[in-house]
Amino acid sequence: MDSNSISKDKKKNVMQSMLLCCKLYISESRNKEALEPIERAAKLDPETVIINKFQDRDYNRVNYTLVSYVIHDSTGCPIYSPLHQTVVSMVAAAYDAINLEQHSGAHPRLGVVDDILIHPLARASLDEAAWLAKKVAADIGNRFQVPVYLYAAAHPMGKALDTIRRELGYYRPNFRGIQWAGWAQPEHVPVKPDEGPEVVSRARGVVMIGAHQWVAMYNIPIMSTDLSAARRIAQRVSARGGGLPTVQTLGLFHGEDSTEIACILLEPNQIGADRVQNHVETLASQEGLDTEKGYFTDLSPEMIIERYMKLISNSA
Repeated sequence: MDSNSISKDKKKNVMQSMLLCCKLYISESRNKEALEPIERAAKLDPETVIINKFQDRDYNRVNYTLVSYVIHDSTGCPIYSPLHQTVVSMVAAAYDAINLEQHSGAHPRLGVVDDILIHPLARASLDEAAWLAKKVAADIGNRFQVPVYLYAAAHPMGKALDTIRRELGYYRPNFRGIQWAGWAQPEHVPVKPDEGPEVVSRARGVVMIGAHQWVAMYNIPIMSTDLSAARRIAQRVSARGGGLPTVQTLGLFHGEDSTEIACILLEPNQIGADRVQNHVETLASQEGLDTEKGYFTDLSPEMIIERYMKLISNSA
């Protein structure tokens, strides 16, 4: 199935309504030459649009946000999205360009391609996002022989991303207590992957692939290098630590003179950035620390759709 077999009117309709968004997190941001072939791969199919790129040099991590449409068969089952091959091509380029054993950064990661998250947009459903996540996972596991772990709606039991990460030792820094460097885990993964082998390539690591309703990433700078204090604040803000429901956090070094509370807002329409910001500011004040206004690492769903529509209309 490809876009050539789709009627022009039907294709125009789905391109404006049945949309999937992919957030692709890659463990590199300092080496421009390594990112260039990945970005070329993202542009091979003009029907997949790069909406946003967010990179952080201290974390040595980049996030690409991509959008395209999904097509269904006569029974309503999803059968094709240009995102599928675009994401696989970007993953191939990443594995060719980046060696995890030579990577280090202040943000946890377990793979060259660390996380692939699919969101439904506009009139698309979570089932369609999960379909694409599972298609991409099967290709990556089989083609590149990388262990792949499914999470959230892509997992048969809805297993949470942070649960899998804990099982695999994601949150434990292995260099000076503050950084993640190389591959420091066993070569045989302790948890059976959903796709791919149980033996890890030290150069590639493993990859998490999930589907979820919109998740927001929001980071709040703490003007201190006291990582213990940042971790205490992060723990008290998080749902796991008895703080805000549906909020996950990490306290991380960020630059030479600050730390950061990196937040995942699993239901940002319920517990949003303003509430998280206020809670962090209160807890930081109790520690005698100053904060700065936090920032999102991606656009809102509404802004993403608006930018996508503008870009496809300009290219039509």
